[in-house]
Amino acid sequence: MLKNILGRIFAAWMLLLFAGTMLIVFIPIWIFSFCPDPRKSKGFLAIGRVWMKVYMPLIGCPVYRKGTEYFAPGQTYVIVCNHNSLIDVPVTTAKIPGANKTLAKASLGKIPLFGVLYKIGGIMVDRSSEASRKQSVIEMKQALAKGLHILLYPEGTRNRTSEPLKAFYDGAFALAIDTQLPLIPSLLFHTKKILPVGRKFFAWPHRIDYHFLPPVPTAGLNRDDLPALKEKVFKQMWEYYIKRDI
Repeated sequence: MLKNILGRIFAAWMLLLFAGTMLIVFIPIWIFSFCPDPRKSKGFLAIGRVWMKVYMPLIGCPVYRKGTEYFAPGQTYVIVCNHNSLIDVPVTTAKIPGANKTLAKASLGKIPLFGVLYKIGGIMVDRSSEASRKQSVIEMKQALAKGLHILLYPEGTRNRTSEPLKAFYDGAFALAIDTQLPLIPSLLFHTKKILPVGRKFFAWPHRIDYHFLPPVPTAGLNRDDLPALKEKVFKQMWEYYIKRDI
């Protein structure tokens, strides 16, 4: 009973602090929205990283990274990550080395104020619309061509199971093959402990670990190689998750 009460108080603290700090960064980020990419994304991330560097420790969820040395200077990557919680997006976006964009649900772009920031930092897609899905692929390829990493969650939705990973969709791997860019698998740990599955308006502080794994090359691959590539990355992430030492 006591933990339930404290968890709800902590959830309120997280929400109020997020809203309060968002109001502070909103205007400078909004100003950058008028710039073309990649300057827009770089400006957004410069402010966003400071924001998250302050916000995450204040809510008792400091973030620790491992494997940033796998990012070669000047190289653009398609990054794939597991997805357990709503807190995953701000953590990954701020902690990926270099400027990056992620695929974002169009519905979340309708939220007042937050939706504006969400649109600046992401490529919006309405998954129910084939035209929107096709356009998002075009925009992701354009972003990669400008030197922006693309972060995708190949599980599609949050993993609400007890397994380390859900089955992967093809999109991230097709994008990497089409652009002949290397993939970097990555894994978040403990975010499901912060926002547990099935508990409404409940949160609990916990450190977060974000690990990057060695890049997987796609040069010379074609769409026929997609199933094998997807399986290889899935296995690499699954085995690392099971054997992790954190």
